[in-house]
Amino acid sequence: MTSSYLIIATFAMATVTFVTRALPALIPKKLLDTPWLHRLNESLPLSVMVLLILTSLSYQGLSENIGLNSAELHLLMAQIGALLLVLFVYHISRQLLVSMIVGIAAINGFLWLLASF
Repeated sequence: MTSSYLIIATFAMATVTFVTRALPALIPKKLLDTPWLHRLNESLPLSVMVLLILTSLSYQGLSENIGLNSAELHLLMAQIGALLLVLFVYHISRQLLVSMIVGIAAINGFLWLLASF
């Protein structure tokens, strides 16, 4: 079951990628120059990155009786803090690569800070 799901998911992603790459060649140039499409194009990479981060948050291992010094809670707090910092940096710089680098550094820095205290 898992291997068939992986194959179907891979083909679905390949199909979506192919369609999104081929679509601009099929759409009239006048429609491609609309302002709303330019705004969508600017915000799409950040939206995809935020969705990927949100789906990877590790909140499944948390329960009601978890302590403030637990590694699971520290990881979730570091992930949320890094996500907020990524959003802030992207809002200021509009550079996706810079935001990703800040996010990677932030999650490691937050984990180090939380483990130290």
